[in-house]
Amino acid sequence: MAKKKTRYPYFLLAGMVLIGFVAFIFFGPATHKTEKGFLYVKTGTTMEQLKEQLVEKKFLSGISWFNMAAKMLKYKVVKPGKYRVGSGTSIVSLVRMLKNGNQTPVDLVVTKIRTKEALAGKIGKLFECDSLQTIGFLSSNDSLRKYELDSNTVMAAVLPLSYEIRWNTTPRALFDKFYNAYKKFWTDGRKEKAAAQGLAPLEVITLASIIDEETNKAVDKPRIASTYMNRIAKGMPLQADPTVKFALKDFGIKRILFGHLAVASPYNTYKNKGLPPGPICTPQQSTIDSVLHAPKTDYLYFVASSNFDGSHIFTSNYQEHTKYARLYQQALDIQIRKRDSLRAIQ
Repeated sequence: MAKKKTRYPYFLLAGMVLIGFVAFIFFGPATHKTEKGFLYVKTGTTMEQLKEQLVEKKFLSGISWFNMAAKMLKYKVVKPGKYRVGSGTSIVSLVRMLKNGNQTPVDLVVTKIRTKEALAGKIGKLFECDSLQTIGFLSSNDSLRKYELDSNTVMAAVLPLSYEIRWNTTPRALFDKFYNAYKKFWTDGRKEKAAAQGLAPLEVITLASIIDEETNKAVDKPRIASTYMNRIAKGMPLQADPTVKFALKDFGIKRILFGHLAVASPYNTYKNKGLPPGPICTPQQSTIDSVLHAPKTDYLYFVASSNFDGSHIFTSNYQEHTKYARLYQQALDIQIRKRDSLRAIQ
């Protein structure tokens, strides 16, 4: 009897050690530090493929304990997504995260984007859907009809904001995020102000996109908007240089020449009157509001100041405009000659 009592503490100690070991295996640090720290599970990934990926990407050394934890927690269905797997994550935490689909959303920050192709390229680098799928959606009038948009106006709904979106989202679901933000931006108050300016919301954004490409000078933006609206009202072409760059898809042009003006495109506002068929970039919200609050003026012309301080000179008659335009061109020629001389010396 004494021998049995003597053995009992050893069995108890061994049991406690075993329980502690198992608890450590399941709840202690298990994952390794990886270069990016994210596990990307593609749509359609099977459980076996997921296990292979965990080992191949060096999150785990093996999958034996993962198998046991998955069975214990009844993890059977793989949910695609982007998962943050920090160094030292426990097996149980890893399985629970994957089972529940607790993925880390992608922060998509939209600043100035000029084309659908550029947007699709950005999305293709950040999300599971590739750029070809995205441009296919953005260029499909059938897909865009439900939003009352088309392949020309689609970028009007992409406001420069930060969007939190799941990595495995589809192009349509992603665009729904853009469109919901767009609808929220266009409050009844903003719609009324647009109507007071004689413009529809899409026209406001198109005009704001041209202004954003014309200047960064906030104080000049409402006056540029007024100038353009006056030209439209009089049936004059806008003659906006940024629209020609957009038509040519060459945004590095420093000076628009007569050869550039010959481009056949609905975006060439030297050849076509009125606004182009859609925005030429994603304008800032402050610029959109500049259009909505544009003052009533008699301006018909504006030109960059020859001081090169970013400001513009506004005039209502062509003779004055020609004078200031000549001063600007002369100052620009001097700058170019100085630059070329310095390059020749170097």
